[in-house]
Amino acid sequence: MNVVVLQDDDFVGSGSRVRLTGRRAEHIRQVHRVQLDDELRVGRLNGDLGTARITVLTDDAVEMNVTLDCPPPPALPVTLLLALPRPKTLKKVLQAATAMGVKDIVLMKTWRVEKSFWDSPVLQESGLREQMLLGLEQAGDTILPRVTLRRRFKPFVEDELPALIRNARGFVAHPVASSPCPRAVGGPVVLAVGPEGGFIPYEIELLAACGFEAVSLGTRRLRVEHAVPALLARLF
Repeated sequence: MNVVVLQDDDFVGSGSRVRLTGRRAEHIRQVHRVQLDDELRVGRLNGDLGTARITVLTDDAVEMNVTLDCPPPPALPVTLLLALPRPKTLKKVLQAATAMGVKDIVLMKTWRVEKSFWDSPVLQESGLREQMLLGLEQAGDTILPRVTLRRRFKPFVEDELPALIRNARGFVAHPVASSPCPRAVGGPVVLAVGPEGGFIPYEIELLAACGFEAVSLGTRRLRVEHAVPALLARLF
């Protein structure tokens, strides 16, 4: 936990005093091993970063006085279109993408996405939020990404995607593409990443008709949780 992300209900009254219990308090005690008057890096969810001074330290709670005076790091100019992976993989991808600064994520139904994946508790608002908070804590960020669910691929591509890609470059990760993924594109990007087996040819054709370029990371085929960070690192 490189930053303690504070939420509105952590604040006591209208001032700068914060009281934490549960996982974050335990982490502060057991991992940071703080003492009274020590300082920690903190940030308010969807707000500024700053520091906190420990004022109360017990087995049940940690209290701090906080000063928030620094903006969060800039977001990546990317919209990530992700074919919904299996729940364990989704957790890893959400944490990694959030840590890298992705702020717009669309989880899509594609032909190779198993229907049962949509019933996962990870897709509940609380499940998505939990994984993204872990990503924010890792990266020292405070701004939660926006996650959108799209269960019908063709209507999404035809009706919504043209507006998303209008002022951006579109790339679809495709293992057999002849063009390598470009480096440091320096502008807004819409990145589509398929399931483990990749997009089927029909889906690639729909994305290409919308203006997407098929690109590859080379001859080695990566799992989704490895491909997403690799693509983001290369593009930005």
